[in-house]
Amino acid sequence: MSERVGERGEMTPSAQPAELKKIMMVPLDPVHDVGLKLIRRALCERGHEVVLLPPDLSPEEVVEKAREVRPDCLLVSRTISYGTAEVLARFLDLLDTAGLRDTMRVAVGGMSIRPELAQEMGFDAGFGPDTTVEEAVAFVEGRQLCERGSQPSLLKPDLTQGFSYRFKDEEVGRLCGEIARELLDWARDRTSPGVIRAQIREEMEKARAEGNHEGVTKLREEYARLTGDEILRFYREGVPVSHTRPLTPAEISAFSALEDKARQMEGPVRPASAGIMQDRVVFIQYGTGCPLMDGHHILLSQAWGARGVVHFDPSWGARQEGFLEGAWSHQHDGTVITLENLKLIKKSILPSNLWQVRAHRGLNTPETVVLAALAGADLTKINVVYGSLAAGTDPERLCVDGVKCLELAARFGLPYDVVTNEELAGVPAAKAFAGMLVVMAAGILLNGRPILQPLFARSPEAIIGGIMDEDFVDFNAAKVAVLTNIVDAPIWPGAPVGFLTQSQDRAQSSTMTGLHAALAFSLGATAVTVASSDEAYAGGPITGAARVDSLQSVAAAIRFFGRTKISPSPRAAFLAEKLREDILKTLKSALSAGSFVRALYEGVFGSREEGAYPGRAGRGTVTRRP
Repeated sequence: MSERVGERGEMTPSAQPAELKKIMMVPLDPVHDVGLKLIRRALCERGHEVVLLPPDLSPEEVVEKAREVRPDCLLVSRTISYGTAEVLARFLDLLDTAGLRDTMRVAVGGMSIRPELAQEMGFDAGFGPDTTVEEAVAFVEGRQLCERGSQPSLLKPDLTQGFSYRFKDEEVGRLCGEIARELLDWARDRTSPGVIRAQIREEMEKARAEGNHEGVTKLREEYARLTGDEILRFYREGVPVSHTRPLTPAEISAFSALEDKARQMEGPVRPASAGIMQDRVVFIQYGTGCPLMDGHHILLSQAWGARGVVHFDPSWGARQEGFLEGAWSHQHDGTVITLENLKLIKKSILPSNLWQVRAHRGLNTPETVVLAALAGADLTKINVVYGSLAAGTDPERLCVDGVKCLELAARFGLPYDVVTNEELAGVPAAKAFAGMLVVMAAGILLNGRPILQPLFARSPEAIIGGIMDEDFVDFNAAKVAVLTNIVDAPIWPGAPVGFLTQSQDRAQSSTMTGLHAALAFSLGATAVTVASSDEAYAGGPITGAARVDSLQSVAAAIRFFGRTKISPSPRAAFLAEKLREDILKTLKSALSAGSFVRALYEGVFGSREEGAYPGRAGRGTVTRRP
């Protein structure tokens, strides 16, 4: 009638529980006992004595066996949903009548169990469908799963660890190095309002930390003179920028509760999907406009397995000279960058997770790197080419500011990705990659730690050229292959993956996100950025449920493929070779232009016909250093 599994299981001394137990387990079902067998194996490995009864026993037979075995714990499972409450209630009554209920701890679990129902009925614990084996073991051993030391703490990932940044393709490396050195030499004796403001901001925050109020006032006045439009009115008259309002004292106080929740999440019981993604770095983007709402979205995403978060700022923050000060909420998409906002948002980020504050496209890029470092961010984002050709900033201005960003990131020890989102404007991948590689080379020369971020999406180039008509695998695989063959550097596809492959159907959108993420990891990516299932088309606020959709889909895809490699067709190798040829052609054209800045204006890294338009914001503001 019973199956006795060894008297004691094998275990290591470090796994020894405080007290070994005798456990009886039984499925109150005709056939289902797989879950109990998994728990039995874990308990035996830890040295407990386990008696597993077969399925299809009556409650009376189980109680009679319990009278014989006299276990310390009785674990009951129930998978079939019909009659569950009646069967379990009758079982507890029989235990009580036999005088056994008070002699053992009794728990119930299974697909049809809700923890609330189990406890209402009188069980000591109830375990639902998402229960892990470790939770059941913790119950038997009388310990809290989330108590410190009950499971290993996660370590913060280092996306750049183990990469040499050596150009394996010598021809590409030589061209990138020559162009990058010319860019650095050109920028060396030039400055801009953005560069000067970054220096003032750093000095101002140092004075503020030292309590030097007179120094802060003086520096603030210098800063204001380098701003304009609504930002200038804020500093001169205290008038808020359009569509913003200060956070209320109650909203600011609420961040303390978020900080407490983040502390509680370190080493917690989380959904199974979170465990699947522990060794995969998946980023989500936040930027609801409200820092408090961002905090809740970040906590939710981290609970479902996100290992990194990316700050998404308003588009006007890239076009206006200068930043606000204080804690602000924004009515539209994008959360205002201020040191106060960043410090509040950081309270919701787990210490083991990565935080990126991006600084890649506008008139405040150097100051953003300063604020990111002061706020304790782990990463930033820099790309001169994308910001110049597809985000509205004048190329000359962004070259000066971008080089300063590279210098600041190296000084602060902040790695940064170099994104190729100009592909979304129609720029061919090869031209975008050439620009990305030049910026990377400049960063390496300045002792920085850049990360390549190819677009993992259905770009206009792919749509118009039919490159992805057959599948979404080959072109993305070709991108990773060509970059891997060119330089030994981390690759972080984004941003986010799957863009323009998703529809307004949440299931389809989540599935596409999950498949693109799994493909990226299969190809050797260091990290990926994903969107919520409604992010690609939402006309209103992004919902928490949609974030969970995508993260669950990513976890499911990772679990499905595991460490299996997704093999592209032979066409991917042809596409990769074509990409390399066109990257070389672009780099040679840029070198022939005689100046990286001139090459940007002349369309070498993306022409107007291809959708690239040199920006106008900040034009005419670059000056020679005194």
